[in-house]
Amino acid sequence: MTLCRVEGHMTATKKHPSLAGWRFLVCQPINAAGAAEGQPVVAIDPLGAGLYEKVIVSTDGSAARLAVHDAKSPARMMIVGIVDDVFPEATKG
Repeated sequence: MTLCRVEGHMTATKKHPSLAGWRFLVCQPINAAGAAEGQPVVAIDPLGAGLYEKVIVSTDGSAARLAVHDAKSPARMMIVGIVDDVFPEATKG
């Protein structure tokens, strides 16, 4: 799982049938302080996350495929939580 910030949405006119009706969000991985880390990813959104909200993105493709009810779906990333607050001091060793 990865902490991310929603940066926008994506529209696909042609997609795998298992992804019909799903909302796609562009999610930027961030650290606990909110700084960008790595490349943005596209995740399906069953929760209705808003622009610039912090979210938890599951990178477990099997969970996304279960959500779309298709074992052969190309779905890989899925938003599994909307974050209310991040406590950076909790991440220190």
